[in-house]
Amino acid sequence: MTAPYADTGLLAPEWAGAAAANATSDHAYLLAMLDAEAALTRAQAALGLAPAQAAAVVTEAADLANFGIRTLAARTRAGGNPVIPLVEELTKVVGEEYGPYVHRGATSQDIMDTATMLVAARTLDLVLADLARAEQALAALAAEHRDTPMPGRTLTQHAVPTTFGLKAAGWRSLVLDARDRTTAVRDSLPVQLGGAAGTLAAFTAYGAHDAVALPAAYARELGLREPLLPWHTLRTPIADLAGCLAFTAGALGKIAADVLTLSRTEIGEVTEGTGGGSSAMPHKANPVRATLLAAVAQRAPQLAATLYGSLAAEDERPAGAWHAEWEPLRDLLRMVGGATQDLAELAGGLRVHPDTMRDHLGLTHGLIVSERLSAELAPLLGRARAKELLTELARRAHSENRDLRELLAEEQELKDVDVDLDELTDPVRYTGSAGPLTDRALERR
Repeated sequence: MTAPYADTGLLAPEWAGAAAANATSDHAYLLAMLDAEAALTRAQAALGLAPAQAAAVVTEAADLANFGIRTLAARTRAGGNPVIPLVEELTKVVGEEYGPYVHRGATSQDIMDTATMLVAARTLDLVLADLARAEQALAALAAEHRDTPMPGRTLTQHAVPTTFGLKAAGWRSLVLDARDRTTAVRDSLPVQLGGAAGTLAAFTAYGAHDAVALPAAYARELGLREPLLPWHTLRTPIADLAGCLAFTAGALGKIAADVLTLSRTEIGEVTEGTGGGSSAMPHKANPVRATLLAAVAQRAPQLAATLYGSLAAEDERPAGAWHAEWEPLRDLLRMVGGATQDLAELAGGLRVHPDTMRDHLGLTHGLIVSERLSAELAPLLGRARAKELLTELARRAHSENRDLRELLAEEQELKDVDVDLDELTDPVRYTGSAGPLTDRALERR
């Protein structure tokens, strides 16, 4: 027996159970369409184009309890969008007297696009709240570990020492970049109102002397922006959403990639506060939050690409390009909404292991400070000789399993120059400007 359709997120742990799941559900979209329809009648009433009582009745009728979402979904196939059956049902609920004021002068895309902007606005509000929580947790980590030394890694190998504070400050910087881009997009989300072909002609036919004033009234009713023009085939708002959501997913994916690497059993420099279990291995504590963030970062670019592809929309209303946007945009919104919630939880509970980091600085027998030694010994021995000596000692450090400090101390030519080997070979003393850079990053608000 086939179960009734329900988008529960069974195969989508990236967003299942997150606040963004409710904000982007079918019920959320239906509510947004009802809000858009009711606001349109109120805006016309505010301009004298509809009776005040019509606005009140339509607003009261635009209640989720009055509509069967499964029935509406089934009827969507006939007309190609859910607004057509919704308007029919809403008109019936409103009744004969004020039914003619439902959807008057609008086209389906006006309502669907406006509803999409409402869903996006409500979801981005959740995203921004979670980004704020993550930023605060990362700021605390950066400040606490400003001077906690650890190996810097380039191309998977130890490079030179850095600090965990600087790494956490970098993560926070990405979160703030995501916040700034998301805030700008959130504040720019517009209503859609153009009528059949973007000319507002029907509103004039219904008595509007200045139909151009109607989008502003509509925007005020919904708390969205007034567009300069109807944007039925001018899809900048969708492209902006695609960009900020894909960037946010990628920024969070960078943090996830670092956490996944640093939490490997062989490294163990960080661990998630509450790791996930395994169905077969009782000892496992998997970095589940970071794993889900990584999954979102993998999927987001392809979804954004579909939205960018829909920019090439023909005529005054497109066939297919508009329809192709709905699911990818919703997937992006719900995935990024789930990811930012996961990031806030990850950052708030991340466990840092400074002793392990310190131990790892010695894994290369002191070679992690070879850059510093090259710079310090070149004036004393000559650049060519310094490079030759360090290359040879690096080979011996590996082959003889000896520490570079010990090998340097045996070199006669270094005994004849004024050099403090303890200072030069201590990786803790070669973190450069990591501390001041962390301080500067934390000044950003």
